[in-house]
Amino acid sequence: MDHQRTPLFSALVRHAERNPIQFHIPGHKKGVGMDPEFRQFIGDNALSIDLINIAPLDDLHQPSGVIAEAQRLAADAFGADYSFFSVQGTSGAIMTMIMSVCLAGDKIIVPRNVHKSILSAIIFAGAKPVFLSPVRDGNLGIDHGVTTRSVKRALEMHPDAKAVLVINPTYFGVCTHLREIVDLVHSYDIPVLVDEAHGALIHFHDRLPMSAMQAGADMAATSVHKLGGSMTQSSILNVRAGRVNIRRIQTIISMLTTTSTSYILLASLDTARRQLALHGREMAERTLELAQYARHSINQIPGLYCFGEEILGEEATYAYDPTKVCIHVRKLGLTGYDVENWLRDEYNIEVELSDLYNVLCLITPGDTRENVDVLLEALRRLSKLHEQVGTVKDVVVEIPEIPQLSLSPRDAFYGDTEVVPFKESAGRIIAEFIYVYPPGIPILLPGEVISQENIDYITEHLEVGLPVKGPEDPALQTVKVIVETKPIF
Repeated sequence: MDHQRTPLFSALVRHAERNPIQFHIPGHKKGVGMDPEFRQFIGDNALSIDLINIAPLDDLHQPSGVIAEAQRLAADAFGADYSFFSVQGTSGAIMTMIMSVCLAGDKIIVPRNVHKSILSAIIFAGAKPVFLSPVRDGNLGIDHGVTTRSVKRALEMHPDAKAVLVINPTYFGVCTHLREIVDLVHSYDIPVLVDEAHGALIHFHDRLPMSAMQAGADMAATSVHKLGGSMTQSSILNVRAGRVNIRRIQTIISMLTTTSTSYILLASLDTARRQLALHGREMAERTLELAQYARHSINQIPGLYCFGEEILGEEATYAYDPTKVCIHVRKLGLTGYDVENWLRDEYNIEVELSDLYNVLCLITPGDTRENVDVLLEALRRLSKLHEQVGTVKDVVVEIPEIPQLSLSPRDAFYGDTEVVPFKESAGRIIAEFIYVYPPGIPILLPGEVISQENIDYITEHLEVGLPVKGPEDPALQTVKVIVETKPIF
């Protein structure tokens, strides 16, 4: 295929050059009808292609023209049989994967440290999750992937599962042995779904972990906007034919997608694919060099640690993506949240996320040596400001056990509920999500039994200012739980 071509973007440019008189939405009509300050800031070029699904521009819901061509090129670039563009982010692509293979009552095997979009899709589909425990890193305070052994045990216990979902890579860049898991699951003739939100670059360089399509997975939701150069909220769903129904996938993604699809987002996917297909390897090579420079330099700074190849060697740490620079800060006597705020206030640096123990910085093709040097300067100063006298007491990272799932997430979410004080909710079945975002991994999800350990862990996060989200009460003074049937005496 000719990856120099951008069929969708080129069609939009030609349409804008013709400058037709528009008697259709959007109502701003190329910016004329909108706030002048916003128009000037955004620019007339962008507004000229803020269009709708008129005939020359094809229709994402039933593509047969330039969008269909653009999706075929994307499939070729990512090694898939089919690719579907998403303007609902990777969350929309993830929901499509699950809802296209699971019906009400069907089992799906998933890691417990999944993004909330996966659990949302399970609720919408009425599926029953079979949770796998990720391998926990007690030193860093983060979860890695799942092991092949745990997947094997789950399949032996639940051979009727309709799908197995794997994260590759995790938010922090760690990968399990994906091909081994794919081969195992396929021996049961069950499809493998991959949350590849943080793996847009990995397909394009052999020093990066294996991509979902290279491993033979059946579907993968890939965030092109996170690392691949497209605009925020644009993503793709890559599919390998055989074990999944392509027509049903198109139907489901259409059901979940707005009918007012953004052609700016779609065009950015088309052009990002061109750049990755033609220059992906050299983009990834520069990014890897920059990330390894950052990692090596950070590990020379007292009190800081950035894991690398030394973490490899176990089933759950089979490979890693070096472009995820995870900076462990607890030996400075600080939380990751403290460091995030300090970097913002003192150096105008914004990071991807922070938690109690880490700060995550993503190195992408958009970074430069100058950017990284500013980060390193800031971290060196931070280290000097917090030099410890004597021996630093090592902190044991405590993470609560996975809660017991007593009701299906759908039954709990739509069940009879009441509101109780959060700190008095131990032993009750929660009917809403509680998660830390980013990364959006639930601490509690509908149907799970709240433990005192969960309450203490969440309270600790709240007290240091980490962004605990999800419940209807944003202050988390109260929580929604399933109404308990009173005993009859």
